[in-house]
Amino acid sequence: MTSPQTGLVRAIGRWSLAALAVNSIIGSGIFGLPATVAGLLGKRSIVAVALAGAAMGIIMACFAEVASQFSEAGGPYLYARVAFGRLTGIVVAWMLYLSQTAAPAANANLFVIYLAEFWPAVKEPWPRFIILTVLVGLLAAINALGARQGTSVSNILTVAKIVPLLMVVTAGAAVTIVHHTPWGPSPAMPPAMWMKAMVLLIFAYGGFESALAPMSEAKNPRRDAAFAIFAALITCTVIYTLVQWVVVGVLGPGAITDRPLAEVARIAMGNRGAALVALGALVSVYGYLSAKLLAMPRVTFALAKSGDLPKIFAKVSPTFQTPSFSIFFYAVAVWGLAIAGSFAWNVTLSVVARLFYYAVVCAALIALRRKQPQAARFRLPAGPLFAVLGIAICLALATQADLSKSAILAATLAAAVLNWAWARRRNRVNVSN
Repeated sequence: MTSPQTGLVRAIGRWSLAALAVNSIIGSGIFGLPATVAGLLGKRSIVAVALAGAAMGIIMACFAEVASQFSEAGGPYLYARVAFGRLTGIVVAWMLYLSQTAAPAANANLFVIYLAEFWPAVKEPWPRFIILTVLVGLLAAINALGARQGTSVSNILTVAKIVPLLMVVTAGAAVTIVHHTPWGPSPAMPPAMWMKAMVLLIFAYGGFESALAPMSEAKNPRRDAAFAIFAALITCTVIYTLVQWVVVGVLGPGAITDRPLAEVARIAMGNRGAALVALGALVSVYGYLSAKLLAMPRVTFALAKSGDLPKIFAKVSPTFQTPSFSIFFYAVAVWGLAIAGSFAWNVTLSVVARLFYYAVVCAALIALRRKQPQAARFRLPAGPLFAVLGIAICLALATQADLSKSAILAATLAAAVLNWAWARRRNRVNVSN
């Protein structure tokens, strides 16, 4: 079924959309953050992971209602544009694009780090350059061939990344239960430690919003958006909490290692288990990249369809019915950030940018209830209260974020304003003609 407004094929079903949302969330964070959070909070880190899931659940619930009102591409850009106008929409689009380009670029760098376990020379400049180019280029080509192909790859990689995680959880749980070691009392943790841990966990739980961008290719977007968001929230919260439990249970509440899951697998299953986790990390990162290459090009496509970017970004391949220019443009952007920046550099950039548009979409719930009160397919009980809580969570976490990348954020904001001025002038010229 082809959407008459866009020329794109509606090929993404309910479960594929849910898999895309899960794939957009679970990336590199699950393989490194458990030890970092355990180092900050000890055994209370298990509670922190569950609390972070609840906090993100408030934001995601707001997204669910707002998303259920739309059936076209764009995600947060579209929501903000309809709720608050063109300027806010374009600013959100640029922040979304920055965040969801920096995050996969960070993951691409982590892919190289894990691959070094099997090929140490990959960290050298030329091997790293070649691997990053092939890594991103192959997924761009697959997604350019059609939404069905991109969706199939995303589904396969979602299953492939969850299976080794569940194996580690099962093996680690056996060790934790059979050889339980008393932890003893934990010292009180200051609020600053909790807030620092929450900011890190926002990176782990974030990314679901990019799965809402390709709604022009979803079979029943208004019905399926909320289902996909809540399915992803439940799945990821359960997996993350269980992973944190086995990391603390096997390695101790003060676990200090940059590869906690590999260490849990080594203790529970031997060296082969550690190798399995390394392979699982590679699959997880590649699956995350595949989700972003499928979803994010639809943001620039939506901008162009609304007249907010040049028409070439909305160009649809007559053969494959995909926005091929937007796909390759996004691939080049991810590749460029991956080459230029490190893992930590891109993570910081992504977290700061996403807090902004999370708050805007929460506010959009209130605005859209007034603008189009009957439009929501999913109605969130006490929606305005959830929206206010979501905004408060974003503001509280923003006070803890590293603003060392403020120059890049300021440049992004300036570019968005220039983009708005260009689109406004273009619209006036078109109207006068």
